[in-house]
Amino acid sequence: MAHEPHSSDLIGTAIQYILMDPLSKQSLTSILLDLNSAASGSKFRMTLGLPVGAVMNCADNSGAKNLYVMAVKGIGSRLNRLPAAACGDMVLATVKKGKPDLRKKVMPAIVVRQRKPWRRRDGVFLYFEDNAGVIVNPKGEMKGSAITGPVAKECADLWPKIASSAGTVV
Repeated sequence: MAHEPHSSDLIGTAIQYILMDPLSKQSLTSILLDLNSAASGSKFRMTLGLPVGAVMNCADNSGAKNLYVMAVKGIGSRLNRLPAAACGDMVLATVKKGKPDLRKKVMPAIVVRQRKPWRRRDGVFLYFEDNAGVIVNPKGEMKGSAITGPVAKECADLWPKIASSAGTVV
């Protein structure tokens, strides 16, 4: 008898879905899903409002005041185009003002608000009063325990840990 995996045995593994042709028994396509990924789902394309070099407020209680965007994760390159981030994107950032133990280190952060208007699928245009982000670890878990101000729905849908500690989701 084969061993039946329990749900606890599946933690930290990946699932592979293979679409097979029933006649030729050949694999048509394969999808690999990682159960350990921090971000859940995919994001609708939105207007990018924070290019590399932007300074945004830190919206959590980690001790940082503002964050300087150094790089954007998952952005391809184009000659002479600055990589830019939108709400829900993970960026590599440094703390310019804040606790001395947080400064002069490169750390991941998630953009939770942007000033640049973007269009949602229902046709509404939305923008916030400021640009803001929260400091996270590489898995997407927050360094702080609370978020000040609202969080974009696009970010909350993608990062459940941020959505749980957000006061309001807009």
